[in-house]
Amino acid sequence: MKLRIVQYGVGKMSKYTMRYVIEKGWDIIGAFDKNPDKEGVDISKIMESKQEYGIKVQSSSNFEAFLMKEKPDAVIVTTMSLFGDIYDSLEICAKCGVNAITTCEEAFYPQNSNPVLFNKIDSIAKQTNCTIVGSGYQDIYWGNLIASIAGSTHNIKKIKGKSSYNVEDYGIALARAHGAGLSLDDFDKEIASSDKISEEERQSLIQDGKFMPSYMWNVNGWLAGKLGLHIIHQKQECVPQIAKEDIYSSTLNMNVKKGMATGMSAVVTSQTEEGVIIESECIGKVYAPDEFDSNEWTIEGEPSTTITVNRPQTVELTCATIVNRIPDIIEASAGYITTDNFDLPKYYTNKTTLN
Repeated sequence: MKLRIVQYGVGKMSKYTMRYVIEKGWDIIGAFDKNPDKEGVDISKIMESKQEYGIKVQSSSNFEAFLMKEKPDAVIVTTMSLFGDIYDSLEICAKCGVNAITTCEEAFYPQNSNPVLFNKIDSIAKQTNCTIVGSGYQDIYWGNLIASIAGSTHNIKKIKGKSSYNVEDYGIALARAHGAGLSLDDFDKEIASSDKISEEERQSLIQDGKFMPSYMWNVNGWLAGKLGLHIIHQKQECVPQIAKEDIYSSTLNMNVKKGMATGMSAVVTSQTEEGVIIESECIGKVYAPDEFDSNEWTIEGEPSTTITVNRPQTVELTCATIVNRIPDIIEASAGYITTDNFDLPKYYTNKTTLN
C-alpha cells in the first residue's frame, strides 16, 4: 500500500518529514502553511532537493477543504509546541476523519496538562473514526527506551533523566517558549513566575487549559502511564540558562548578550503512589559553539542502570520516529491515542509492504 500523506507546517522539521515520507516510497500529496510567503513554493525547495515534485505549498485556509476532498491516509503536523496552539489543525483533521500525528511536545501526553482540549479531540476522532497521536524524539528517547530499562529492573526507587537540545534547530516559536533572548528579569516574569503557584492554582490552570507545561511534564505522565504508576503530586521549576558570552541566534535574529537567558532548564518531579519518584530535566537553549545534544537516564534501584545517548541527532530522530509511526496510527483504534498504548515504532524501508 502506497500511503498518501499531507504535511501541515513547512518549517524546519518538514524538511526531514517530507523527505523521509518520499524515501519510504510514500507520497506527499499536499503541503500547507500559515505563512503567505511560502504559498506557491514547491516542496522541493523546503526539502532543499534538486528534484521538483509538483506539490506547491498552499494556504492553511485551504486545509479543511483539501482533506475533505482527498481523504489522505495521514497528516503530519509540525508547527508549535503547546497543545492549545495546534488545536485548530488537529480539530480539522479529526472533523474530516483523517488520521494525524504531530511533533507538538505537549501533544505527547496532553491529558495531564490540557484535559479539556484532549477530551474534545478524542470525542471528535471517535465519532469520525480516525486517530490523533503525538510522537517524536520523546517517544523513544524519553519514553520507550526508559520503559524498556525498567523492564529489566527488579525494584525501582527513582527514575532520573536529563536531556539537552539546541533551540536553534526548531524555529522561533520554540526558542521564545524557552525564554531565549530574554533578560533575567523578563525571564522571571514571563517564564519562571508561572511555576510559583500553589497546587490548587496549578490544577485550576490545567482545568481551564491555561497551564504552560514544560516538555517533561507530559513525559512524566507518559512514563507513569506506561509503567502502571499513579502520580499523586507533580511540580515543575524553570530556571534560565545564562549566556557566558555574547551568542548570535539566527532563529531569533539577534545577539543574546552576556548575562541574558539563552534558554531554560525545566525540572519536573513526580511522586507516585507506588513510591517511585520520576525526576526529569530538559535543557533547551541557544548553543555555544562547543555545546551539543545529550540524553542520559538513570534508574535507581535493584539493579541501578544508567544509559547515555551520545550526541543524539535530535531533529532527525524526531522526524524519523514520526514517519515510522504513521502505519501505527492508521491501524490504531479511533480517538486520541497516546503512544504509551502502542508497541515500539517499526523500521520501514522503501521495499516494506504494508497491508
